[in-house]
Amino acid sequence: METVNNTTEQELREQLQERFMARTSLLEETDKTYVDLGDTERTLGQGFYRLAKVYYDKADLANAEDYFLRALDKTIYPKDAFAMLKIYGFLIRIYSESLQESEADRFIDLAENLVERFGKDLGSLNAEYFYNVGMIFNYKGDFENAIEHFKLSYQKAQTENEPELIAKALFSISNACFKAEKYTESLNNLDQLKQLLNILKKGFLKGSMHMLYGNLYREMGKLNEATENYDIAITLLQQKNCWNLFGYILLGKGIVLKKMGEFNQALTLFKLGLNSINHDYGRLRELFKNQVADVNDSSVDLYLDRHNRVIHEKTLGTIDFKHRFVLLEILFLVAKNPGDSFNKEDLAKSIWKDEYNPLIHDKLIYTSISRLRKLIEPKGGNRKYILRGKDGYTFNPRVNARFHKEDDSTSNKIIGNIEISSPV
Repeated sequence: METVNNTTEQELREQLQERFMARTSLLEETDKTYVDLGDTERTLGQGFYRLAKVYYDKADLANAEDYFLRALDKTIYPKDAFAMLKIYGFLIRIYSESLQESEADRFIDLAENLVERFGKDLGSLNAEYFYNVGMIFNYKGDFENAIEHFKLSYQKAQTENEPELIAKALFSISNACFKAEKYTESLNNLDQLKQLLNILKKGFLKGSMHMLYGNLYREMGKLNEATENYDIAITLLQQKNCWNLFGYILLGKGIVLKKMGEFNQALTLFKLGLNSINHDYGRLRELFKNQVADVNDSSVDLYLDRHNRVIHEKTLGTIDFKHRFVLLEILFLVAKNPGDSFNKEDLAKSIWKDEYNPLIHDKLIYTSISRLRKLIEPKGGNRKYILRGKDGYTFNPRVNARFHKEDDSTSNKIIGNIEISSPV
């Protein structure tokens, strides 16, 4: 199967050799310690890989890319097939984060071709093979098949007594379930991983785990638990001197604060994140810019979040609408159309999906509007938001209302459906 830019694995190797030949030759001439080793090229490749990982952990994506490509140039199929897949995985994450879609797609295709080829040559399919097949499905957004293969990897890894691969499989199952919005299943697998990581010393994976806990609790509306796990993730990653997830944790904490109605604190975190991450993080910078634009306006009177069923009123603070479905529907109907009048017939049809019947709807409408006003109107003074005129109810057009942007954490395309926090 050809890639999007018609690059085969052989052509890629030729490009890499041309790119690095001069620099590699210079290294071999000046450092004779490599010449005496039995497998010079592979040893050099392993060194490049370790150096690439250091740059990756330090959030230096440009140098990480350079040394991952150097390492890839030194691999030999089939002996290094799994190492090749790991390098492909890192490069896909780097290109996804830096918004280089064609390069990400190129390496996704190369990874898929390699998995297919290796599956035929391997004979006995082991846990690591199924893990990489799961990653291919994940890149394509086929989360159901990704989950299935990660589970096969988990089962095989248990049989093969590979605790580190068991841990990676559990995280990947949980992450794919999160993407598929299977939050309970995601949480259950994270809980299993948490028990395992009490034994294994895997600081980066543990930090990623708590970051995913934070994302899960945030989407489940458990905002205090989300904040607690984001803070744990920061502490763990500081201990490992891993900075490539720091910006995403700040983003998550800021979104939690925004959902709590703490807009000024959220804005501070969003601006801090935007000013502190390097420019290689193109996707993350766009996410921060979107959040800054969403909350950076002190003149907003009413902030409406339909997804989480909460409203933030400038003087009253956060108002919970989770069990007030009809009231929320009325508010969104009129607020989306400021200045327009809605009579009883309009409300009966739009809210209750029924033809207006005064015996049924008069008291229902009056009671609902009255309850809604009590919730959102500031105490004392004239009514500010919902006004009554001769033609019906209207939302005050002079009020500055803002609507929450849906899908905070995924509003920008995630190339390859992968994030930099997920293990390779």
